[in-house]
Amino acid sequence: MADASVSYDRTPVLTGVSIEVPAGEVLAVLGPNGSGKSTLMRAMLGLTPLASGSVELHGTPLRRFRRWDRIGYVPQRLSAGGGVPATVREVVASGQVVRRRRLHRATRAERAAVGEALEAVDLADRGRDSVHELSAGQQQRVLIARALAARPDTFFMDEPMAGVDAANQRALARTVTRLSEQGATIVLVLHELGPLEPLIGRSVVLSGGRITHDGAPPRPEGECARPGHEHLHPHADTGPAASALPDIEVPRRD
Repeated sequence: MADASVSYDRTPVLTGVSIEVPAGEVLAVLGPNGSGKSTLMRAMLGLTPLASGSVELHGTPLRRFRRWDRIGYVPQRLSAGGGVPATVREVVASGQVVRRRRLHRATRAERAAVGEALEAVDLADRGRDSVHELSAGQQQRVLIARALAARPDTFFMDEPMAGVDAANQRALARTVTRLSEQGATIVLVLHELGPLEPLIGRSVVLSGGRITHDGAPPRPEGECARPGHEHLHPHADTGPAASALPDIEVPRRD
């Protein structure tokens, strides 16, 4: 991303933002509410148009990029889907659509990948349940599983820990760590580093739509710096903790 700016109704939201994310890096995008963090991620993916500047994905200008099977995107919340009922497994499997030809039925390997993704977020026993029966935190884990199911090598996660209890935050951090160890490139929008702190070597901090810091993550301050702080917020899910996680394979790309 080079000198990128975004405006909503002529109001600047991002101004002159430039970021380069090397392959295999884990980058945290931090900043207060309204700083432009989610807008930045959406602009990197072409979901929000630029007013000026440019974006490349894997060295290809965004307008010409076609390898969306390499990209796993985790939005902040599960869409209502127009009220159409869908099971947890169906939502997770929908993440593989970009890899399939039209009228292509799921292969055994694809079905296995869905099962592995559900196990990775501790929802293997909820595959037949409606997503609308799940708590907000469980729905967030469904979104992460949907991204994992396609086995991309680059992940964009917008507040992946939001609505997830402290124990499951730690479990999801182990999932992200394993993906990183296998060479995945990961960009995370975060309210705070939480259990991901040991994994993050670089952070970009936004304020007022501009980058104010690019380098080692800033040290926690205030309540978040207290010993034993669990990073549990009022909106967090309080369901059962995730435990053992299966291996998640990230395909190697040339």
